[in-house]
Amino acid sequence: MRLEFHGKRVSIRPLRFSDAPELYENVKDEEIVTWTVSIPHPYPKDGALKFIRKARYNIRKNKSYAFGIVLKETDTVIGVVDLMAFDWKNRNAEIGYWLGKKYWGEGLMTEAVGLILKFGFRNLKLHRIYARLFEGNTGSARILEKCGFKLEGRLREERYRYGKWHDTLRYGILESGL
Repeated sequence: MRLEFHGKRVSIRPLRFSDAPELYENVKDEEIVTWTVSIPHPYPKDGALKFIRKARYNIRKNKSYAFGIVLKETDTVIGVVDLMAFDWKNRNAEIGYWLGKKYWGEGLMTEAVGLILKFGFRNLKLHRIYARLFEGNTGSARILEKCGFKLEGRLREERYRYGKWHDTLRYGILESGL
């Protein structure tokens, strides 16, 4: 199965060990981590290598697909987009993503999400892809809506992070919505 997909300004592909320095530089920003469920802050120096090792293993085992988002202009990894939490029986998966702060607001994540949606629906034959995000993450909500996701509901105080409870919003898109 082909695992590299190209858009106008970004490509997505499996992470390489050589991507670790760029990954680390982008993900260590506290503002990125604030909106994620599982990325620690401060981000450990060896965190990117460990993440890449696990991502490569999970792709081989068909457990999850974490792709580096590559800025075509510079051939550098600027973030990650992934499909995970597969329910193969019901053809569902969760999407997650983050992007280096200096690349926010340029439409790059919208393009990357579009690429992984095509992969999920066309290559993996998923029926539904969903996302969970913290309430208040308006940038992420806007990306999902531009890609065709619909707000499906709010989970009150679902996540405890940084000393307080957060509501999460659940978005979803069906294969017919692409």
